[in-house]
Amino acid sequence: MNSQRIGWVGMGRMGYPMAERLVRAGYDVRIWNRTRSKAEPLAAAGATLVDSPRDLADVDVFCTMVSTGADVEQVYFGENGVLSGSGAPKVMIDWSSISVDQSADLRGRVNDRGAEFLCSPVSGNGKCVKAGKLSAVVSGPEAVFDGVRDIIETVAANGVSYVGEGELARFCKIAHNVFLGVVTQNLAEITVLAEKAGVSRRAFLDFMNNSVMGSIFTRYKTNALINLDWTTTFTPALLRKDMDLGLTAARALDVPMPVTATTREALQAHFGMAQLHDDPEEYLARDFAAILETVAQHAGLELRSENAPYPTGLEVPDAAE
Repeated sequence: MNSQRIGWVGMGRMGYPMAERLVRAGYDVRIWNRTRSKAEPLAAAGATLVDSPRDLADVDVFCTMVSTGADVEQVYFGENGVLSGSGAPKVMIDWSSISVDQSADLRGRVNDRGAEFLCSPVSGNGKCVKAGKLSAVVSGPEAVFDGVRDIIETVAANGVSYVGEGELARFCKIAHNVFLGVVTQNLAEITVLAEKAGVSRRAFLDFMNNSVMGSIFTRYKTNALINLDWTTTFTPALLRKDMDLGLTAARALDVPMPVTATTREALQAHFGMAQLHDDPEEYLARDFAAILETVAQHAGLELRSENAPYPTGLEVPDAAE
């Protein structure tokens, strides 16, 4: 059993498998989630389920993996938040994707309570976590990072990059997700271009994956693009939020980002196209890769599933399940 006691809040598509890696590694993990039923399976696997974040104030390391800065704020300082009483964890790690300003504000308030703060946003989805392909970028006091490095590396088994003090990791994550948006938009465009010329999506994407332009990302998205499988890993709304964070940072730092700005508006077209569906809210809850449909509609191309399974590269052996 690893000696550090870990508190974890967030049992969503990312948070659950991340916390699960810590449980399997033998850590004492105590968990809370707003929807209790989502946390109960991990409690059955060895974690300890508590009634509120306030119950986690005495842990050594407190982790959050939630959707927005407002969510982090609520978990930290809201009613029954982890810092709503007199106690405080020794180290607080936020793995979420939030703005630089929100992160800096949280850091100051956490430090005022005598706790240390690290931001550790990640690259990958839930399948990446399970396959050991998640990576993380970390900033904050280096000595604090060194003290919890084993925890972070257990979760982000593909690699951890320490980039310096303060909120520098937030800038890295924002830049990462801007690239995610640009790559996905362009991948959709060139896939539609090839299909309209007469090439099947499977054949074209297989070529791309085997080329110097292929990547872990293009390979694990290929199955979705071939078979129009929009099982959610990341929503268009979250991607739009991150594109906006990137453009806001660029304006503050006087960095021209014309490709990002164009991609952001192309993404906005997907939100407009959703209004043509019977249930726009349900449609926008699907995976962000569904922007392929918007690109195809603009090109006058009717998409059909090719019913051709393609390996994602993130398959987990049964023994590791």
